[in-house]
Amino acid sequence: MSLPQDGLRQVALPFIIFTLIWGSTWIVIKDQLGVVPAPWSVTYRFIIAAAGMALVARWKGESLKLQPGMFAAACVVGVTQFCFNFNGVYAAEQYITSGLVATVFALLMLPNAILGWLWLGQKPNARFSGAGLIAVAGIALLFRHELAERPDLTLTALMIGVAWTIFALVAAAISNVYQATDRAKRFPLFALLAWAMAIGAVLDGVIAFALSGPPVFEWRLGYWAGLLWLALAASVICFSLYYPVVRRIGPGKAAYSSAMVPIIAMALSTLFEGFQWTPLAIGGASLALLGLMLALWSRQKPQRITNPDAG
Repeated sequence: MSLPQDGLRQVALPFIIFTLIWGSTWIVIKDQLGVVPAPWSVTYRFIIAAAGMALVARWKGESLKLQPGMFAAACVVGVTQFCFNFNGVYAAEQYITSGLVATVFALLMLPNAILGWLWLGQKPNARFSGAGLIAVAGIALLFRHELAERPDLTLTALMIGVAWTIFALVAAAISNVYQATDRAKRFPLFALLAWAMAIGAVLDGVIAFALSGPPVFEWRLGYWAGLLWLALAASVICFSLYYPVVRRIGPGKAAYSSAMVPIIAMALSTLFEGFQWTPLAIGGASLALLGLMLALWSRQKPQRITNPDAG
């Protein structure tokens, strides 16, 4: 196999697949909200995803036996990524449009940079910080648009949606930076993810029972099709493709997906949620994407992992 063909198979094709899938997840999550309380939908998602990732781990030849220290590492990832992060995203989408949540979530590189500086000594440069401020300004314009175009949306509801998104961002950043540490890297990737998803599912279930009572099911075909898409495609397949790409080309280049995902999410939000593109929205989205691209280009050493999904 030639080098270009090898690059297409191992980098370009997986990159296209996980970017397209993750771009679609935000609108699918919106459809999950309704009959089934959001925490139970998160629980079901990661029960299925944990089983799927365990199969991937075995297929990759990784043992699921817990090594010394592996359970603690899986707990960190499971609690932050597969519990706090996803519960935050699902909660946010009960208040604001999925495309806006996706665009805000693209700012994940900012808390990643701050935590990477604090924990790993990877200080962001001034250009990165400036680009981040440009992206934040664009997001602020999108917030203003959301409030102006939705008569049913109060400022309080908008702030609650934003707060849940920020909560999810911070949780995902903690997980991402932790996975970049030497302690986490010494464990087999897919086995670690399988255990993390299982631990996350257990905690998700505890939270769901405490907040919403016994399990609730919806037998609508669309609900279960969406659930399987989120669990198997967005969680198992995408994580299985994303992290090998990160290890091959570095998280800095792989992070370009985080700037493309909001474009797909906003397009789907326009089609299915009636998102209106006013001059304010166009300006805000353009400014946000410009800031994200400048932030990515400003990285001198592509070391930080940025997962563009709610993950």
